[in-house]
Amino acid sequence: MKFVQLVLSCWLITWSASTQAERPFVVIHQQGDDDCHTFRIPAIAVTNDGTLLAVYDMRYRSRRDLQGHMDIGLSRSTDGGKTWEKPRPIMDMGTFGGLAEDLNGCSDPNILVDKETGEVFVSAVWTHGKPGTHQWRDRGSEPGLKLSQSSQFMMVKSKDDGKSWSKPENWTAQLKNPAWYLFAPAPGNGITLRDGVLVMPTQGRDENGSPFSNLMWSKDHGKSWTLSSAARSDTSECAVAELSDGRLMLNIRDNRNRSDKSETNGRAVSVTGNRGASWKVHSSDHRSLPEPVCMASLISHQLADGRTVLFFSNPRSKSKRKKMTVQMSLDDGKTWTKQILLDEDGGAYSSLVMVDGQTLGILYESSRADMVFQTIQLREFGL
Repeated sequence: MKFVQLVLSCWLITWSASTQAERPFVVIHQQGDDDCHTFRIPAIAVTNDGTLLAVYDMRYRSRRDLQGHMDIGLSRSTDGGKTWEKPRPIMDMGTFGGLAEDLNGCSDPNILVDKETGEVFVSAVWTHGKPGTHQWRDRGSEPGLKLSQSSQFMMVKSKDDGKSWSKPENWTAQLKNPAWYLFAPAPGNGITLRDGVLVMPTQGRDENGSPFSNLMWSKDHGKSWTLSSAARSDTSECAVAELSDGRLMLNIRDNRNRSDKSETNGRAVSVTGNRGASWKVHSSDHRSLPEPVCMASLISHQLADGRTVLFFSNPRSKSKRKKMTVQMSLDDGKTWTKQILLDEDGGAYSSLVMVDGQTLGILYESSRADMVFQTIQLREFGL
């Protein structure tokens, strides 16, 4: 009986729209658990040892965005996502500068695993002071590099499979153009390219305060980074994937979709063959992937037969954050031929990962809990 109760407490039931088959999921956090009001902003990756690392905002007092008391938290799973270690903060600025914790919030994590060295990078944005502000609005983050001016680009690293983490490092001075209002990681995951180059999706506000999306890359395992040009403007959170021919695709949240609910609603999509020195609009740009204005996830995976498959997740709706759906493309995103609905009533931010060669995993904000994890076997996509 105790075993049955444990299983029921960890696994709940949802439905696949394509097959209406039972699909279990694991609750990572229910609102109020772990002395934390809300978990938000998921990002997930698999280490070289096969451990799943899930990171997220631990928003202790409310659901609201920065500024507020929040840390970047971590949960580890060593059994493919069936069970997870207790959440713990890995980026916590405490009472830095003598200010209260609710004036030292960290948010919007990105996770990247260097597939050659095994080192794990988790970045996030830190706001010091500035009560009642938001980094994406007005003077919530400003031109300059000082703590009193700008939100900061922060990094923690792990060399032991996510068991221990470095102290937070401030990368703002080496990355941000001082004329910009903001430069920050895009929440979700970075990637290691086939040639070993590390790539992280990023975002910011330019010298006029206008939002843009881009990426940064490193050829020396994260010691130094090169920023790309902006892929798009009036955009923000983005996801990057390597295509079959080695080009990079940036799939982007577009602010125009706040008002555009017509046939041109959809994700902005750009590609680059020179790591973002220049960009071209992809044929799927808008129209193909509807969105209600929300973060989304995009990853690529090479199948055993050599084909490259793209997986994309978002709330597939033009108006509301609901209908969390995972889609598949076998032609570098020109067409999306298979959809699996995971959450009819909800779903907002999400992050995808290949658990193993035959299993796709997704960590997302659900109608059933703050944060859930589910798996999909590739055979469900006909692969």
